[in-house]
Amino acid sequence: MNGHSPIGVFDSGIGGLSVARELRALLPREDILYYADSAFCPYGVRPEAEIEGRVLAIAGWLVGRGAKAIVVACNTASSVALEAVRERYGGFCPIVGLEPAVRPAVAMTQTGKIAVLATPRTAAGERLARLVRLHAGATRVTTVAAPGLADLVEAGETDGDAVLALLDPLLRPLVAAGVDTLVLGCTHYPFVAGAIQSLIGPEVAIVESGEAVARRTRDVLALRGGLRSGTGLGALVLATSGDDVGVRRMAFRLLGTPVVAPPGATIQAPGMATDAGTANEAIPAAVC
Repeated sequence: MNGHSPIGVFDSGIGGLSVARELRALLPREDILYYADSAFCPYGVRPEAEIEGRVLAIAGWLVGRGAKAIVVACNTASSVALEAVRERYGGFCPIVGLEPAVRPAVAMTQTGKIAVLATPRTAAGERLARLVRLHAGATRVTTVAAPGLADLVEAGETDGDAVLALLDPLLRPLVAAGVDTLVLGCTHYPFVAGAIQSLIGPEVAIVESGEAVARRTRDVLALRGGLRSGTGLGALVLATSGDDVGVRRMAFRLLGTPVVAPPGATIQAPGMATDAGTANEAIPAAVC
């Protein structure tokens, strides 16, 4: 394994940048190649076959770019297609998936009541149900689907009336029921953590998965001798099937650093087309 190869990270949109932030904090010397499949966001409302097809295509593209590990930074993609990605590409590099932080939330709760806020696909998926069966024990777990929340984040709405109007009827009953720990079951949702906290109050803890995923990625790379040596800071390269300007804008908001596109930079991504007639279109890249 070449330690100087990038870590590949992808999501249906910009939500996985919350995971990229944790990776950069824990592994600042590593290069990260991030793919935002924004033209197909959100995955949570799409058929499973389509999600699996997108996930396999993007993972293949990252492998083709030399990724030394791939982080599936999307709960829906992990729920639907993680096993398929590992079967096809696990021989090339380790594949790190994402799952809602049910186990840590169960360990944290004082009232014995937790909730998972997720996309409709994740909320209804067998992967989340299995986690609850495996870890909940006597803890009462309420799963709440939040259709439209990831869309608001993609549009740059991270607070304000639209976000609060969507969240309030979902969260208020949880507080009334005595829930004291809320799991963010979508990587888009850390963008709206401030709005969520304002509605549920400081007594309710918010738990997300990004830090644990970063630690897992570090551990699998260390086991294979794949951590990058040296003292320089790694680069974050962003590519997208959607609006590269919007991705850079949201990356700036999340990561707190400007993201610019180098002149003339493109990444050829076979299979990344939005229709069958443009399978070899160039995808703009941004770098910070």
